[in-house]
Amino acid sequence: MAEIIHPPMDQLQDLEYCIDSNPPWAETILLAFQNYILMLGTSVMIPSVLVPAMGGSDGDKARVIQTLLFVAGINTLLQALFGTRLPAIVGGSFAYIIPIAYIINDSSLQRISNRHERFIQTMRAIQGALIVASSIQIILGYSQVWGLFSRFFSPLGMAPVVALVGLGLFQRGFPLLGNCVEIGLPMLLLVIGLSQYLKHVRPIRDVPIFERFPVLICVAIIWIYSLILTASGAYRDKPNATQLSCRTDRANLISTAPWFMFPYPLQWGPPTFSAGHSFAMMSAVLVSMVEGIGILLDGLFGTGTGSTVSVENVGLLGLSRVGSRRVVQLSAAFMIFFSILGKFGAVFASIPFPIFAALYCVLFGLLQLDYHFSNSQT
Repeated sequence: MAEIIHPPMDQLQDLEYCIDSNPPWAETILLAFQNYILMLGTSVMIPSVLVPAMGGSDGDKARVIQTLLFVAGINTLLQALFGTRLPAIVGGSFAYIIPIAYIINDSSLQRISNRHERFIQTMRAIQGALIVASSIQIILGYSQVWGLFSRFFSPLGMAPVVALVGLGLFQRGFPLLGNCVEIGLPMLLLVIGLSQYLKHVRPIRDVPIFERFPVLICVAIIWIYSLILTASGAYRDKPNATQLSCRTDRANLISTAPWFMFPYPLQWGPPTFSAGHSFAMMSAVLVSMVEGIGILLDGLFGTGTGSTVSVENVGLLGLSRVGSRRVVQLSAAFMIFFSILGKFGAVFASIPFPIFAALYCVLFGLLQLDYHFSNSQT
């Protein structure tokens, strides 16, 4: 059956490119890479918090980051090709940090004195809990029970939920930006200036580059600026917390990442199963009920966390006004490619967190504004 084609404005308001309309290939590649860069924030942040607590080394952290990106690429492709077929990026979720922290602090795991062995055993326990908990989503999804509940969802009920989500994400924005103000604040001002005040400027072939590629342009400028600060020794005598947030070489990702690594299921060994761990993980699964079999893949590959639709990439869709499915599919290809070629991916993963935090301040707020505005029009 032929695919139905509609003009973008007939599909979703205020979008120049939508589901089945695609930008030129040059723009598509740049937009896909922009989505990949934005994905790196969460993909690096979650393992950076969890892996050291599990007893893992910098090398283990780099491997988990690569695995998380690899599975995110697979989940995004599955979502775009066979799932909802919406231009949504699927990546690591912060909703799983609390149940994972419960597993990490399990007394039976904490008694393991060897740090590497404790990391392996903890990762296997997390895998087992994710695999068991994912069965809830699979059963409710394929039995169509969840579809019965979704009929009761309305804009009136979802608006407070979106507001609460935005408030819950606050700690990923301004507090992290404040950890390195000399990088985060210029990034925030530059993003706002380009995306809001210069978005109609079209210096190249009548293309609104400041509206379409604000993340790429701003990240490149501030990243170079932070590289200069790091190389000049600006943080040499600063506290460790400041160096961790501001330096571009803070996490030893480039030195510890392998040149080539192909993630595969059960790479950390066979999962271990515990009723207590599984019930703890189910609480997070209920929060992200719509994610399908992605969490099962997280458990099989050992990403260290579960998956959800990336909120920041949804915000980027509203900022760039491009909702093309092809852009998302190509972005998934970037995730898989750079996760396999570890050294190249580690270079981009060395971008300081405050740069991403400044982006989150804009994108999370934009997401809520777009949602409330769209509902006010209906």
